[in-house]
Amino acid sequence: MSAPKPPKGHFNILYFATASSHTGKDMEALPAPLPLRKLFDTLEERYQGIRETVLDHSLVTINLGYVDMPSSEDEDGEDNAVVIQEGDEVAIIPPVSSG
Repeated sequence: MSAPKPPKGHFNILYFATASSHTGKDMEALPAPLPLRKLFDTLEERYQGIRETVLDHSLVTINLGYVDMPSSEDEDGEDNAVVIQEGDEVAIIPPVSSG
């Protein structure tokens, strides 16, 4: 099942495994545009403790392509910054283990 189209001016964020457990959601729509470097801060504001327990160990995709999360110390400038746009689909993919 695919995610529904996000509302105008928003993007969808999908949560898997422990990210879903921490948020209590499989997905939600967040306002766009949002610089990728601000994504984890935005999620930490909504779900206190998610950065340390989930996000710092997770992979992130935008429109099914993996992206490198910039650190808060990155000073690359706004010209090179990835920005999540209206209609994008972002996924938080924590590490999983199997037995």
